[in-house]
Amino acid sequence: MRHLVVFLAFLALPAHADTVGKVGVDWAGNDIIIEAIADPEVAGVTCHLAYFDRSVFDRLKKGNWFEDPSNSAIECARTGPIRIGDIQRGPKGEDVFSASRSLLFKSLRVKRIYDEKNQMLVYLAHGNELAEGSAKMSLSTVKLEPGETLPPG
Repeated sequence: MRHLVVFLAFLALPAHADTVGKVGVDWAGNDIIIEAIADPEVAGVTCHLAYFDRSVFDRLKKGNWFEDPSNSAIECARTGPIRIGDIQRGPKGEDVFSASRSLLFKSLRVKRIYDEKNQMLVYLAHGNELAEGSAKMSLSTVKLEPGETLPPG
């Protein structure tokens, strides 16, 4: 099931996530997964996203088979020379990565927003639900150097 969810997420957005860590947090088999996500439109920026992955035992105990929590943390850093491609401008930004957190209606997303005034790339990890939004979020920024900025637009 998890492989199908990851495959469907790849169809929706071009970013690819590589699992770089898996930390067991309790005796029930719940884990924190850490993935590296290279921004597909900004070469030289890699984000690490951590999220909770519920075990089968926890799913049986809680009675909710088809949903993982929206909790996540993100940290993004310069991993090489930054080359900015065709990115969206404006306060809504654009999705860099998305992965399903339930069978149908919930996803974990990473959105990039370009802060032109401060010359920063802002990365926001948040839960996205169909019926009600989620206040669970995490934020990371990457400062752009002269020559890495977009022309005024």
